[in-house]
Amino acid sequence: MSTSAATLQGRAKALPAILWGGLAAGVLDLSAAFLRRGKPIRITQGIASGLIGPRAFQGGWATGALGTALHFGIAISAAAVYYAASRKLTFLTQRTILWGFLYGIAVYMFMSWIVLPLSAFPKSNAPFSMSGLAISLLTHMFCVGLPIALAVRRADVALRPSDLSRKISPRI
Repeated sequence: MSTSAATLQGRAKALPAILWGGLAAGVLDLSAAFLRRGKPIRITQGIASGLIGPRAFQGGWATGALGTALHFGIAISAAAVYYAASRKLTFLTQRTILWGFLYGIAVYMFMSWIVLPLSAFPKSNAPFSMSGLAISLLTHMFCVGLPIALAVRRADVALRPSDLSRKISPRI
């Protein structure tokens, strides 16, 4: 296969991997938030408040829809970052479970330490909770990082079928 044909095949596999990984992460993460906190409209409005501030909570279904769109945009962006990194850092697709879990933690840290402080999201006065942190980290590990890593690995295996046995080994 020529280099240009391989590049085209790689691009053809990138979009499905990014979309499937991002959509899976978005659905799982949002579902976990709904189960943990209830009130789905308030959760999605809370996401929208990161962009438009506290007035998002008075916007009804419109700001709820905006929050949902923003949430999936962020999840798809996280999948795109992992996919792009995996093109240079091939170990990301060789030990998928380990790196998926670590990526979930990294996404949590990025959102908590960079995105939220820079957003218009209302600042919380809630006290720190170790159990809350543990639940958030586990949610991001299993519901964000792992589905993204698995979707990217699936695309990687499809790109290099000769490496199939090495890529699917259950190494952690």
